[in-house]
Amino acid sequence: MALDPTHTALGTWSGGRFMHFGTALDDDRLLALMRPDEHVRTVLTADVYGEGAADELLGRALQGSDRDAYSLVGAVGHDFYDGQREGAKGYPRFTDPRLRTPAEYGAYLRTATERSLRRIGADAFDVLLLHNPDRTGYTHPAVWEGMTALRDAGLTRRIGVAPGPANGFTLDVIDCFERYGAEIDWAMLILNPLEPWPGELALPAAAAHDVKVITRVVDYGGLFHDDLRPGLPMGERDHRAFRAEGWIASGVERLERLRPIAERHGLTLLQLAAQWNLAHPAVASVVPTLIQEGWEGAKPVEAQRAELAAVPAGIVLSEDEVAEIRAIGDNTRCMALKGGVPDHEGEARPDRWPLDGELEAIAARWDIAPGDLQPV
Repeated sequence: MALDPTHTALGTWSGGRFMHFGTALDDDRLLALMRPDEHVRTVLTADVYGEGAADELLGRALQGSDRDAYSLVGAVGHDFYDGQREGAKGYPRFTDPRLRTPAEYGAYLRTATERSLRRIGADAFDVLLLHNPDRTGYTHPAVWEGMTALRDAGLTRRIGVAPGPANGFTLDVIDCFERYGAEIDWAMLILNPLEPWPGELALPAAAAHDVKVITRVVDYGGLFHDDLRPGLPMGERDHRAFRAEGWIASGVERLERLRPIAERHGLTLLQLAAQWNLAHPAVASVVPTLIQEGWEGAKPVEAQRAELAAVPAGIVLSEDEVAEIRAIGDNTRCMALKGGVPDHEGEARPDRWPLDGELEAIAARWDIAPGDLQPV
């Protein structure tokens, strides 16, 4: 019996080991954190995290678990086998023309998928996502022929796309749905009550093409765990350093406006964020980052996991409450986005490129003005 992703999920980027969020957990705590159970039955990994080490750790966490009792989601796309790491940019996408031609895309995808499964100790993924694609990844038929071939070969039951790593790629992911929606089953997008934009813009297209959405960054950089406050220490390399100055103070002020809604329903703030995401018709799963902060008295990740496990599967928020929460968290045009955007000039980069006629036509079809994707 195979299992699709459930309404709550865990990602190997939690726990500080493979992504720099908070303090890195020791093996025992991290294995316990990642082990699926009857309350949180979906686990996600990406082959590039730790250059395969996250896969291996997840495999250890899954040892002894009934394979039919959990959903396994993987992601491939960054070539750490043949590519050279480029500083903070990370490893190049496998579609980089310096690495291979389109005729070789399918072979790479198969090799990367088989190696990831071998590290985990699994025969197949329930869902395999194309991880952080460039423009070629969203649009080239050879990429999606390769992804479909993996499903046909039994290496995954379903396929999908995971834009990123930063926020944006709105028109590109809609473009991908329009081109390959008949094949794509799942997408993973950034969404939470303090970051409704731009993720919400892609949800109508996902619903129209019957693409189910996993939402990440549900915790808004850990703020919805409800113990992060201005002035508390973070490590030098903490991944949240990219956020705009003052984001914690501003977020805390908005959390206090959300708190009465959470208390009305007996929810923690993390559970409120998860519920708000799940109230969107296209959203089927939430995967917050569980972060062990480094200061004394910080909320343990075990308590964060317990909150996630207790998120109701049914929606408890009214339509009016969903709208009220969105208004409190409205972040429209607060940052420069990645992907095809109107404020990019010059040559295309792997994570940012100018709008062309096709993307402008997509925007028009989905009532998205180019200015909606441009920072104020």
